[in-house]
Amino acid sequence: QRQLVESGGGLVQSGGSLRLSCAASGFAFSSYAMYWYRQAPGKERELVAHIPISGGPTNYADSVKGRFTISRDNAKSTVYLQMNSLNSEDTAVYYCNARRFADIYWGQGTQVTVSS
Repeated sequence: QRQLVESGGGLVQSGGSLRLSCAASGFAFSSYAMYWYRQAPGKERELVAHIPISGGPTNYADSVKGRFTISRDNAKSTVYLQMNSLNSEDTAVYYCNARRFADIYWGQGTQVTVSS
């Protein structure tokens, strides 16, 4: 069964940090580009970060550049999102996404709440 499972979300104070993980199973993780998306209440889902199969170069939404870092460990079939200097605008459900041509998989999401 092809699966993506996110973890690491939670409640953090403004200025704090969190590290999200997304563990993949059931497919060849190393052959897939990986993405992190987020969706805040009442807003559309937006792309946060992307990491290609090779591991670089990575891409980020302007709103998170310099604060978030995406990385991957193909040996562990896991993609990470290190989030620093969090603020209330970062409150959202965060989803990881795997993509290879027409094959697209989504995780169930993990909630990140930043309190001011």
